[in-house]
Amino acid sequence: MSQQILLGDEAVALGAVHAGLSAAYSYPGTPASEILESLVRLSAESGAFKAVWSVNEKVAYEEALGVSFAGKRSLVSFKHVGLNVAADPFMNSAITGANGGFLVVSADDPGMHSSQNEQDSRYYVQFAHIPGFEPSNHQEAYDMAREAYDLSERLGLPVLMRLVTRLSHSRSAVETRQARAQNELKKGAGKDWILLPANARRRFSQLLDQQAEMVRYSEQSPFNRLELNDRDRSLGVIASGIAYNYFREAVAGNVGAPPSFLKVSTYPLPEGLIRRLAAQVDRILVLEDGYPFIERQVRGLFGLPGKTVSGRTDGTLPASGELNPDIVRRSLGLAPLPSLPPSGLPLANRPPQLCVGCPHADTFKALNKALEGRALSNVFSDIGCYTLGALPPYSAIHSCVCMGASVSMARGASDVGLRPAVSVIGDSTFAHSGITPLLGAARADADMTVIILDNATTAMTGGQPTYGSGQELLRLLEGLGVPRAHIRTIEPLPKNHEANVQVIKDEIAHPGLSVIVAVRECIQEQRKKKRS
Repeated sequence: MSQQILLGDEAVALGAVHAGLSAAYSYPGTPASEILESLVRLSAESGAFKAVWSVNEKVAYEEALGVSFAGKRSLVSFKHVGLNVAADPFMNSAITGANGGFLVVSADDPGMHSSQNEQDSRYYVQFAHIPGFEPSNHQEAYDMAREAYDLSERLGLPVLMRLVTRLSHSRSAVETRQARAQNELKKGAGKDWILLPANARRRFSQLLDQQAEMVRYSEQSPFNRLELNDRDRSLGVIASGIAYNYFREAVAGNVGAPPSFLKVSTYPLPEGLIRRLAAQVDRILVLEDGYPFIERQVRGLFGLPGKTVSGRTDGTLPASGELNPDIVRRSLGLAPLPSLPPSGLPLANRPPQLCVGCPHADTFKALNKALEGRALSNVFSDIGCYTLGALPPYSAIHSCVCMGASVSMARGASDVGLRPAVSVIGDSTFAHSGITPLLGAARADADMTVIILDNATTAMTGGQPTYGSGQELLRLLEGLGVPRAHIRTIEPLPKNHEANVQVIKDEIAHPGLSVIVAVRECIQEQRKKKRS
């Protein structure tokens, strides 16, 4: 064994490598980005496996599934909303099964630090009828990654691991173990992977037959832990993931034994362990970071007379947002820890903002100028650094929903007569989800203008590579059917402001589809190159 100080994301990555990983794929998104970033570094050092940034999460999932088909061990990682993008192959892979071990890592973001929602990936585990892991600390993140591959190959199914931001982005000591060799190539069974209805019905029936085996695994898993307090039967606690740490911290300094508790780290739920806890106590408190996933199942299964179940749904815990040690202490009826009052100093509000010198700033200035006096103009934006154009001093955009939605929404608004309809999308996001809606808009010659902000990187998540930049992007636009005369490029610099305003005005006035590509490298990537 050796000990390393690792991020939670890095612990998962290293556990996968030591489990015999052959290939890993991802699209960046906080808080999952560091998983593949770590794997890219380890791959460069050893050359033993592939680590690839994919064009989007669906593609990443399918690439990893192809590795599993070939009998090798693979990993795909993304943030929780990325799992939505990959949902089609994800759900179907539960039917095809896995040949080589297949680990799916979804990093959730309770509290929405950098996300549109607080989605809980454990529901996808239940939805797909596959096994899942939820580590409570960094050591478990490493150990579970290794265990997940063995379980995946034993059951012939993908396995999902759910992380949360606090675990992904904190560091702790991790004891590592000797790495195993990679699998030999072994082609998947053809019929199981051809989802014609006859095959799919047979495979789905087999998947349902495996559910009891998955529950038995959860019952016996060393990652779950049940401790009963025979002297105090008033309260039992079910704690999952990082919430288990908060619970242990809260009861650590108290006199006497902690209340009866069950640590849950595997899914489907260990029903027998829950029943044993329920039989021991009068009231159950469920601590989980995310939706009341366990709480709702416990209420449904164990709503017995004389028993109460508390958590997020009854107000014992906040209905949304992250848990923290103070919230957990209050839910246990413990006094707050000593603390110092705030200083009372008036602090200036510091909202996020574009970097000084960011090319997007000059693009938004030109766009705002071009749209002056147009009361009905709407700018549909997408997800990236440029979403900060919603804030002062620009206040330049009016929507941000999901990857690629700017192009689709502008098309819809144009179809019902909104003029001008403008879409703003980054080069990486365009490659991710903007190509398909633009193909439809080009075929219809929709009266709309798309502005692609080509800064030659995936800037918001740390400068990962992009697949939609430079001359290749311009050729792609023409291939999609955008009229050559209305594919325009601008360089967003202060000295070009007036000329850029005129280009935008001209293309907005065009009664059909036009695309403007604002080409200037990300300022942070320029600085990295100068330092290297």
